Amino acid sequence: MSSSRRSTIIVEHLRKQQMWDALAKGKRLDGRDFGEQRPLEIEPDIIKKANGSARVKLGHSEVIAGVKVSTGEPFEGLENKGALIVSAEVLPIASPHVEPGPPDEEVVELARVVDRGVRESEMIDLEQLVLVPGKIVYTIFVDCSVVNVDGNLFDATSYAVVAALLGAKLPVLEMQDGKVVDTGNTKNMPITTTPVSITAARIGDYILLDPSSEEEATMDARITITTNEEGLCAIQKGFTGSFTVDQIKKAVETARIKGQEVRERLTGMTR
Repeated sequence: MSSSRRSTIIVEHLRKQQMWDALAKGKRLDGRDFGEQRPLEIEPDIIKKANGSARVKLGHSEVIAGVKVSTGEPFEGLENKGALIVSAEVLPIASPHVEPGPPDEEVVELARVVDRGVRESEMIDLEQLVLVPGKIVYTIFVDCSVVNVDGNLFDATSYAVVAALLGAKLPVLEMQDGKVVDTGNTKNMPITTTPVSITAARIGDYILLDPSSEEEATMDARITITTNEEGLCAIQKGFTGSFTVDQIKKAVETARIKGQEVRERLTGMTR
């Protein structure tokens, strides 16, 4: 083993011990309380050529989401609904641990969890996105690029997607002589609700909201809970560790309260 690698392992071990010492005192390495999120910044409409876009910074984690509207065939079994597709990529500049190439399992999971939270909330009324029932519908693509990795990409990406959709404009399309024609006008996305995800990590007996990269490196389990104005929409657990029933109940209640705070920020920034 090289001396540099040996030094890195020693530093990592000492940092983890510092984390445990801080948690035992009721604090985190960055000084936050267990139930405290990092600073949240939302910047809508940053890609002028997109139908909608947003940049979100959660702590030092940074994600950019762009909305592209197209047309296509509906999904099988959903012939009378438009299509919504969320994708994600972590750019090589986002972290020294990221390599160019196809998305790995963690990135695939990221896109699926974010997509599920938005979809299960029924944020967009997909029935209003039908041009020809069973044949032609609006297809909404939301592409997310992670610019910097510093923990909890689930919430940072979800907030970017929701902010981009809240401010997105649909081109007004019409059928003329069997062809889709762009009228040159736009209209608001048919938004019905504003979903917000809240992620927590369990490290030993401690439950930490909005985990940083260092905290994620030592966590036993992770849970992402998405709520809207009416209540619970989706829950996704990650890692092999478990949560007790009481821990889950408390996490759901925390997600409801914190979710409303974030929701106000999202809707306020995109009005």
